[in-house]
Amino acid sequence: MILHKGEILFRQGDDGKYLYRVHSGLFKVTRLHENGNIILFNVFYAGEVVPHHSLISPKETHGTAIALVRSEVEPILASDWYRSLEEDPKKALEIALLLQEKVRFMQQRIDHLTAGTPGERLELLQRWMETYTYGQPLTDLLTQEEIGQLIGLRRETVNRLLRAAK
Repeated sequence: MILHKGEILFRQGDDGKYLYRVHSGLFKVTRLHENGNIILFNVFYAGEVVPHHSLISPKETHGTAIALVRSEVEPILASDWYRSLEEDPKKALEIALLLQEKVRFMQQRIDHLTAGTPGERLELLQRWMETYTYGQPLTDLLTQEEIGQLIGLRRETVNRLLRAAK
């Protein structure tokens, strides 16, 4: 299945009938809180099976996944996924490797959050995103607010850094 920029793969609260193997592309995952705030809390990319929190047992989706670039995903019926997990002992290792990769990604993101200056944080995010965005500028994919959420800065600081870089 092909999704284009802005198309939704799954929505917060969906019943989790499917998991998805991402073959190409990049997605942002946002969460709507009861107070109306929308927070960007995750990014996933080629090679992942999502949602991560449903790899071993079913759970409704925690956020809304939106394509940032043209992306190809393979829907996997959740019941088939869980049945194969019960029947094939090698499936557990596959899941462990998927989760290990995500932990390593999160460690890298934490390293980026603790970089010395706000400018360095922005530069690290831009370089990382370039590996998945086919040369599209970061600001064409994410709002300044979302960029700030990913690197722990206020939108105003992101705006100032982006203007200074031009």
